[in-house]
Amino acid sequence: MPGNERAPLWDAGPGPLPLGDLWRAAAATGPAAIPPLASAIQTGLAISFEGLDATRITAVAQDHRALRPGALFVARRGAKFDAHSLLPEAARAGAAVLVGELDANELATAPALPYLRVPDTRAALPHLAAAFERHPSSRIRVLGVTGTDGKTTTSYLLHWLLLAASEAALLSTAGIRLGHVELEPLSGHFTTPEATEVQALLGRFLRGGASHVVLESSSHGFSLHRLDAVEYAVGVFTNLTPEHLDHHGTLAEYRDAKATLVRRAATAIVNLDDEHSAYFLAAARAAGRRTVTFGSAAGADVRIGRLTSSPGRLEFELEVFGERMTARLPMVGAFNAANAAGAVAAAVVEGVRPAALVARLATFPGVPGRMQVVQAEPATVIVDFAHTAPALAKALAAVRRDGHRLIVVVGAAGERDPGKRAPIGREARLGADLAVFTEEDSRTESTATILAEIGAGATAAGGREGVDYVLEPDRRAAIRRAVQLARPGDVVLLAGKGHERTLERSGETLAWDEASEARAALAGAGA
Repeated sequence: MPGNERAPLWDAGPGPLPLGDLWRAAAATGPAAIPPLASAIQTGLAISFEGLDATRITAVAQDHRALRPGALFVARRGAKFDAHSLLPEAARAGAAVLVGELDANELATAPALPYLRVPDTRAALPHLAAAFERHPSSRIRVLGVTGTDGKTTTSYLLHWLLLAASEAALLSTAGIRLGHVELEPLSGHFTTPEATEVQALLGRFLRGGASHVVLESSSHGFSLHRLDAVEYAVGVFTNLTPEHLDHHGTLAEYRDAKATLVRRAATAIVNLDDEHSAYFLAAARAAGRRTVTFGSAAGADVRIGRLTSSPGRLEFELEVFGERMTARLPMVGAFNAANAAGAVAAAVVEGVRPAALVARLATFPGVPGRMQVVQAEPATVIVDFAHTAPALAKALAAVRRDGHRLIVVVGAAGERDPGKRAPIGREARLGADLAVFTEEDSRTESTATILAEIGAGATAAGGREGVDYVLEPDRRAAIRRAVQLARPGDVVLLAGKGHERTLERSGETLAWDEASEARAALAGAGA
C-alpha cells in the first residue's frame, strides 16, 4: 500500500458513559442478551440504584490484564478458562462494575464491587462494547468479507477500490488501515479480534473520518459472538472448503456460521462459481436481502471472461452489470481474478463507477504475505498464506513454471483441525517437485507427529521421503534448505505463514517475518 506511515492503533476513545445509558443502549441492540439493569443487579456496594445507574464507565473489558480504572469487566466462560475466578483481580485492577453469568452466591469469592448478571457473557459482550463506542457501525458503512480462502486479498482489493471515492478503513488478518495509514497491528493470529477490539476499532475509524470499513469476517467471529453488534451494509462470500472443523464440528455448521454474513448484510455478494453458492443465495434471500453475484459462471452480475497471465500480472475481460471492459491486475494466480471481481461488485454497490474501478485494479499494490514475490530471479521466491489443501493446490498451480522445478515449504498448525494435514501433504506432492514439510505454529502438539501425518498424505499420493519430500521440523532451516536447493528458473513457494508476525511453539512464541527469513536465506545462499 502507498505510504509507510504508521499510526497508533488506539486513540483517546469516546469518553466515559453512565452505566445506565450504556446498559440501556446495549439492550436496544441485544435485548435477549442484556436484561434490564435493575434485574441484572445481583449484589452491590453502591449506595443506591440511582448511584449505580450513574456510575461512569471508562471502558468495556474482557481481559483483566488490560482494563483501565473505571472499566466494566465482563467475565466470559471459555473452553479452557472461566473468568469468573478472575473477578477479584479485575476489582484490584480498578474495575468499577463486574458482569458475569453466575448467581452471586455461586461465585467462589463474594464480589467487592457491584455485580450484574446476564444470561451469556459472551453474547452480552459485543452489545456492551458497541454501546460504549456509541454503536459506530450504525454510522459507517461496514462491508464484510467471508469465505475459506480469498478473504484477505478480497478485503485489501475492496479497500483499495473504495479509496478511489471515499475515506475507507480496513480491519484484516494481514493489517489494519485508516485510509492509506497503517495502524499498529493486533497481537495473536485471529482473523476477527475480540468484540471489544472490533468495536473499539470501528469507533477509531469513525472518529478518524472513515465513511466505509472493510471488515474481514471469520466463521469464528460469528460463532463466538465477536461480530454480533456489527451492522453490515454489504457482505461478500468468496468460497467454502472444509476448514476449522475442530471448532465447528461439521462442514454444515461451518457453512452456517459463514452464512451469518449474507443473512445480516443489506446486500449479499456471492461467488457464483462456488459449489455452495446456491446455499448462500438462498440464505440471503430468505432473510430478505438483495443479492449480487460474481464469477465466471453464466449469469453472474460481475462476470469474468477470457483470462491470460504473464509474469507478475493477470489480464482478463470483466463484464460489470452489462458493461464490458478489460481488467489488468498486478498479481499472480488466476483465482485472484475472482477476488478482484468480488471486490468490484461490492464497490459498485457502494456507488463507484465500474470504469474507475477497473482502471484502479491496475495500480493495486498487493497484499503482505499473499503471493508476495521476495525474489524474481534467478530463482523466484514467493511467500503466501495458503494453509489449507485447496488453497495450497491453487497456489502451486498459480506459480508453476514449465520446464523448471517447483519447491514448496509448508506445514500445518497444531491444536487445529488434524484432518487437513494429510490432504496438505497430498497436494504438496501432486503440485510440487519437492516438498519440505516443516512447523507452522505447532503450539503444544508434537511437531514430529504433525509432520508424520503430512508425510503420510504425501506418501499415499506416491511420494517418497527423501526424494519427493523431506521433513524438517525447524522452519528457518526448512526455508534455507529450499532456497539452497533452488536452481535458476526454479520457483520456491513458502506457504502457510504469509503475513503472520509470530511463530508459536510449545512454551514460546517467536517473532517471525517470513519474507525477512526468505531474504536472509537468499543472502546466506549467495543469491
